[in-house]
Amino acid sequence: MEDRNIFQNISPLDHRYSVSEKDVFDSLLPWLSEEASIAACVRAEIALVIAHLEIRGALTPEFREGLEKAGASVKAAEVYAEEEKTRHTIRALVNVLKARVPPETAPLVHLGATSVDILDTGLSWRIRGAVRDAILPRLKKLELLLCAFVEKEAETPQVGRTHGQHAVPVTLGFALAEYASRLGKSIQEIERLAGRLKGKLAGAVGAYNALCMIVRDPEDLERRYLAELGLEPSEHSTQLVEPEYLLRLLLEINLAFGIIANLADDLRNLQRTEIGELRESFAADQVGSSTMPQKRNPWNSEHVKSLWKAFMPRVITFYMDQISEHQRDLTNSASQRFIADYLTGFCLAVSRMTSVVEGLRADRERLLANLRGAGSGVTPGRILIPGGILAEPAYILLAETGVSDAHEVIRRITLKAEKEGLTFAEALSGEKEVFDRIAGKMAELGIAPSKAEALSFFGHPEQYCGFSAKKARTIAAKYKKLMEN
Repeated sequence: MEDRNIFQNISPLDHRYSVSEKDVFDSLLPWLSEEASIAACVRAEIALVIAHLEIRGALTPEFREGLEKAGASVKAAEVYAEEEKTRHTIRALVNVLKARVPPETAPLVHLGATSVDILDTGLSWRIRGAVRDAILPRLKKLELLLCAFVEKEAETPQVGRTHGQHAVPVTLGFALAEYASRLGKSIQEIERLAGRLKGKLAGAVGAYNALCMIVRDPEDLERRYLAELGLEPSEHSTQLVEPEYLLRLLLEINLAFGIIANLADDLRNLQRTEIGELRESFAADQVGSSTMPQKRNPWNSEHVKSLWKAFMPRVITFYMDQISEHQRDLTNSASQRFIADYLTGFCLAVSRMTSVVEGLRADRERLLANLRGAGSGVTPGRILIPGGILAEPAYILLAETGVSDAHEVIRRITLKAEKEGLTFAEALSGEKEVFDRIAGKMAELGIAPSKAEALSFFGHPEQYCGFSAKKARTIAAKYKKLMEN
């Protein structure tokens, strides 16, 4: 085949990303390239010959060595050239391989198999290898970096946000622990499902018709064949392996993709000028804008979400490939080839998110200022009330004193603060009876022994972070241990 300059390729995976993310690309090539696809089918054919020889008691070290050497010598270009004549990929591969193996074993090449016995088995072997050698190591590295960040910022106060509005305080470590928890579980599931991928040697309709003409126990031959590749048989086969083994793995990877994209979105928003709580690493020579020299765009986080937008919808195709008429049709022939693109896109997103988390920095002063509402100005009619996020504990404490409409009482105080341009602590202390009840309850609970300390509490929301720090550390420790093991 004729070589092509990479910049003449159509897919950005094969030019832009093969250059900018060379380590990712190189780690996937042995499993997801077209060359890898041919090599996997060759490996499956060799495994079949070995299984035939083994069941006949004729397998010798010399035969095994000769077969493996023959398999390694087959090149994708030769198979493609032969396919120009056969118009059939597997038959072309068989023709090339038969000419290379020891002559005594040539009749056993592809004996009793149909094309998909080789294709589906080879695909499972490749996907499992790509997950094990390229995807999981990167996912685990990302998870460990997340756990380290969570541990580091476990006690760093941050305003919680719901509906895009300030809620009650958390810690930055707690906020990121969400993603460590979600991604950690998904990594475990990806590892489990990759280990459950299956192969087959059941013939044209899955009923072992051809193998029944060769051996007494077709399932024994199938098990031996697949054992050479470290696989197990699909419980039931048509011409295809049951599609759900691969589908479940791809769906779980898609879930992990969504978790990473969600993290990217949160990190991007926390880098907004008006929020400014986090900052991605930005190299000295890096340019944020072609016209605005001051720009420091969170482009890596945006890039991760962009990759997700491009590849996430392909899950629809994975579902569509679940359906095949009767024992097989060919409607998955083209679509299934794009699994390689999808896994590459996912791996690129993982790699990019890893670089984001690795260089992520927290602005603790800005985090505290946002939490306290400092810098907002106490302006009448402004929705953001400094200290207003402590309305919840004020309501809870007031209710604990026996006030049945405590929520409404505190809500009216927040409206007063908003209308008159007061901090929440100022507005609350102005309601003597209410404040005395709350301060008394705080003294009873040992939260604040004096009224002055009670008032100080409502000016320092960082003291109201619940179990955030403990929860963050627990999750970080759990998933760090799981990833390291």
